[in-house]
This record gives sequence, structure tokens and C-alpha cells, in this order.
Amino acid sequence: MADWNTRLEVKLGDRTITPISNFTPTFNVPHTVIHSLEQDNTGYVRQPFTFTFTMTVPAVAQAVADLTELAVNGTEFAISVAEKRGTDWSFKSMKFARCVITSASPSNVVIDGVPQANFSCMALTVSVED
Repeated sequence: MADWNTRLEVKLGDRTITPISNFTPTFNVPHTVIHSLEQDNTGYVRQPFTFTFTMTVPAVAQAVADLTELAVNGTEFAISVAEKRGTDWSFKSMKFARCVITSASPSNVVIDGVPQANFSCMALTVSVED
């Protein structure tokens, strides 16, 4: 059985805003092929990459209000991995920094379960952990 002791969280500095229920990343690394008069496909030029993602968070307490405020003000935040130690969740490592919300889509109120809010975002810094 899986050991579910980690989760993704939205962090603003050292403060956790909310855990993330669903995270869908999209990487775009465009390349332009270079041709010459003598030969096709002689090389390529790599364009700057873009990293966008959508995240779904529980629409409880003030989390959605805090995220909406970040969106309106253009405030940067981070996505981090939090690891459960005992009965607490603690910060383990930073993965996506300098994230900005580009659009928000709150959900309807539901009778059963927790309502969810969707946010479209982009990350300006993506680090890979070895």
C-alpha cells in the first residue's frame, strides 16, 4: 500500500496558504528548425521554455480569498512539497518558485464534500531536485 506522507502546498514565504488537491502541469519548450541552402534540418534554435499549471484547492476558510488577493496583486508565491512527520506537515523542499496566478475559477457550493476552486498559474522558476 502507498505511503501518503507528502502533499503539494501553496506557500507565501514561510506561511502555508493551502494544500493542493489537484495539480496539472504543462511544459512548453519550443524549438525552431534551421535549414540552409545546401541541406534541410541542419540544426535548431531553442526558444525560452514556459511552465504553466492549473491547481485545484479546497475552497475552505480564507484560502481562496488569499489566493484571489495574490492574483489581483500579482504577488508571487511558491509550490512546495510538504512531508508529514508524526501528526504535523513540515516543509521539505522547494520545487516551483516565483509562481503567479493568471486566472481563477471558483466552484459552485456543493451539498456533499468540500467545494473546490481552480487556478491557472505560471511558474517563472522551476527547480529539479536530484
